[in-house]
Formats: sequence, C-alpha cells, structure tokens
Amino acid sequence: TLDELAIERDESILYLGCGRGEETLEAARLAGPRGKAVGLDLTEAMVHKAKENAAKLGVVNAEFLQGDIESLPFSDETFDGVMSNCVINHAPDKGKVYREIRRVLKAGGRFVIADAVTKHPLPQEVKSDPEAWAQCYGGAVTEKEYLDAIEAAGYSQISILNRREYIKNGYDFIRLTINA
Repeated sequence: TLDELAIERDESILYLGCGRGEETLEAARLAGPRGKAVGLDLTEAMVHKAKENAAKLGVVNAEFLQGDIESLPFSDETFDGVMSNCVINHAPDKGKVYREIRRVLKAGGRFVIADAVTKHPLPQEVKSDPEAWAQCYGGAVTEKEYLDAIEAAGYSQISILNRREYIKNGYDFIRLTINA
C-alpha cells in the first residue's frame, strides 16, 4: 500500500492497524522531516513495539497511538493520506470506518487500502466465530458490500488497483487493493 499511496514530502499520513510500525516508519521517511506519519493500532502491545522500533531507528516524525478504527482519535481534515493492510475486515461496521477515514482526510486527500472480501456471503456460523475473526476472515463481507460501504461514505473515483482471488478455509476470497 505504500507504493500505491505515492507519499510526497511534507505530507501527513495515517496508517490504520500499524502493528510493529514498519510501514508507518517508511511513510515517515518518505514524508520527510516536515511531514508526519501516525500509526494507529488497537493493541497496546503493538503500539509499544512500534514506539520501540521508531526509537531504535531514530525516527522523530512518526507517532503511534492506541485506538479504534471505527472512532478515530483525530481532528477533522488532519491527513493527506490514509493506508491500511487487511484491518478493516475486522471492523463490524465497515461503513463507519470509511466515514471516519473521510472525516480525517484533508480536502483532496486519498486512501489506499488492501483488504479481504468474499465472493459469496459467509455462513452465520463463520460470521459469529471469534476464531474466524482472529484469523482475518470472519468479518469479511462480499466485494459488493465492501465497495458499497466505501461509496456510501461519500467517496468518488474509487479504483481497484489490485485483485487476487484465493481460497481460505474452504471459502472463496478476494484480496483487493483499493484507492479513492
């Protein structure tokens, strides 16, 4: 998602589900000393590890926060770009996540998101299985539902940059990289 976002000098970038922070730190490097990259993760342990990694590398224009992607802890119009890799499928309300992304993007901002969707609706026993959610597929919705949520959040110029079909636990999935 880093390459597709085409980060420019002096930009502010948000990475949702930053994990250990590697891509956030690379975004900070690309944004330059007057730019900024912020990594957000749900877990305190990942935020702690990301901060350690930033300190080890001496990166001063990256920040890491714990938070929920359905309720972003940022002011309106804060970021030039938002990126994420296989995290939004964990959110029960994908539309709410995309409305939050829209809220924190500056006018003319963009996002590049890679995520998993399904070809066919998942059965209820999978959707209600915490283990399936932990394994990154229980919260997946169909491609149409996912793209409809993005459109309903008010985005225009939605493009699919990459599409790869695969099977996971016997279900047909698609990995999409989307920008808008």
